[in-house]
Amino acid sequence: MSETRDMPEQAILPAIAPSEPLAVSAEAARMAAVRRYDILDTPPDGAYDRVAALAARLFEVPVATVTIVDEDRIWFKAAHGLEGVSEIGRDPGLCASAVLRDDTTVIPDTLLDPVACSNPLVAGPMGVRFYAAAPIITADGHRLGTVNVLDTRPREISEADASTLEDLAAVVRDQLELRLSALHVVRAEQERRQVEQEKRQAEEEARQRAERDKAAIAAFASTLQRTLVPPALPAVPGLELACHYKTASPQEVGGDFYDVFPVGGGRWAFFLGDVCGKGAEAASVTSLTRYTLRAAALVDADPTAALKALNTALLLDAAVGTRFCTAVFGLLDPVRDGGFTVTLATGGHPPAYHLSPAEGGGVRVEAARAKGGMLVGAFAEAAFASLTLHLAPGEGLLLYTDGLTEARTVDGHMLADTGLADFLAQREAPVSAGALIDDTVALLGTLPDTERDDVALLALSVPTADVAPAGITTTAHSAAAPTAPADASVGQEIRRP
Repeated sequence: MSETRDMPEQAILPAIAPSEPLAVSAEAARMAAVRRYDILDTPPDGAYDRVAALAARLFEVPVATVTIVDEDRIWFKAAHGLEGVSEIGRDPGLCASAVLRDDTTVIPDTLLDPVACSNPLVAGPMGVRFYAAAPIITADGHRLGTVNVLDTRPREISEADASTLEDLAAVVRDQLELRLSALHVVRAEQERRQVEQEKRQAEEEARQRAERDKAAIAAFASTLQRTLVPPALPAVPGLELACHYKTASPQEVGGDFYDVFPVGGGRWAFFLGDVCGKGAEAASVTSLTRYTLRAAALVDADPTAALKALNTALLLDAAVGTRFCTAVFGLLDPVRDGGFTVTLATGGHPPAYHLSPAEGGGVRVEAARAKGGMLVGAFAEAAFASLTLHLAPGEGLLLYTDGLTEARTVDGHMLADTGLADFLAQREAPVSAGALIDDTVALLGTLPDTERDDVALLALSVPTADVAPAGITTTAHSAAAPTAPADASVGQEIRRP
């Protein structure tokens, strides 16, 4: 049930006052929950941005937000239609009042509400006249913030609309729980490694005392990296990036995933993979996978370590069940004279392809796959392997999911690794990530069987000096989401700063 405040004389819940012991105690517990989720002041995230955009579209309003209510401010985790605003004061009337309730708050006309009328969003230049909010409630009953829709004209909403807003708040809660679960797993893994490291160091010290004539072994080290960025293509100095993602059906959520993000020290991490199955359960595993791989980079940027952390996370999460995935996780380390050292770790995934200019024209195509590398999330003792290659100016790297190689050609045979390698060998040098994705998407268009599975593509290339000055990159080719019945992919032109 929603609460509608449409008459000035209706009772308004007061802001929490220090003189109210019960309210103070409840607020302290609520703030402890906010701190537990460690979400305040984190970078933008596509999952929450999509919730805000969906709310704006469903309610046909210009502004929709996902907020977390802090001690003295309202912080926007996502703000659709409210560019340039990251937080406002915790004044009573809107979010500060809505977060005190368990149901949806609706204010049809803010100017008629004695508390909301003084809120900065109402009294200020924006002139908000309608406000509705559903609280984001944790499993243990704490209200972290709200999902809000705002309009500049008075209006009413139905009970069904109020329920929809509550569902969107529940989606935000689920995302927060997945993120928290991933962080817990990574922190536990970090503690386990620390214990193992201390044990090994103690054993080494004992060995050194007993056998002083033997050389000391290398000490273990891990570098914590802080990054939680959405799955988008950033601008990487000296690198061109392009991607493509298309689901098999616009009505079904796919399980493919990819990401590129910084890990510090001028290095960048990237990954691409495929979760077993499709639908809502596969989407949950994909979210857990994305958060875990990002968070794993905080513990150890080594690609094999990231896959081990993901393997642990999938096996420990009871909600995942028997779900597993394949993945390629890579680390980009810039080289002083141009290009990158690329370390690739594989977990049961098809090989990446390294394209480099060949003598006499054309390109040389080499499969980049380390020996070994088991499915991720299938076995507790799964082993993962890595290899290192150099990505020089004019060279490129293509990662893909098996929806590409398992697609059948017009003669009924699968394209397979050999067919893809032959196709790539016909590309032109120097290799461009954008052109590589364009050509591969065009190839998909000629295959009659590409609707049976999702396809994700990620290409990286190093521009030559005559194509782009040092430090300039291209960053986006295409991304996809099942947003329209006619086509489940969305394309963008390549941009050069």
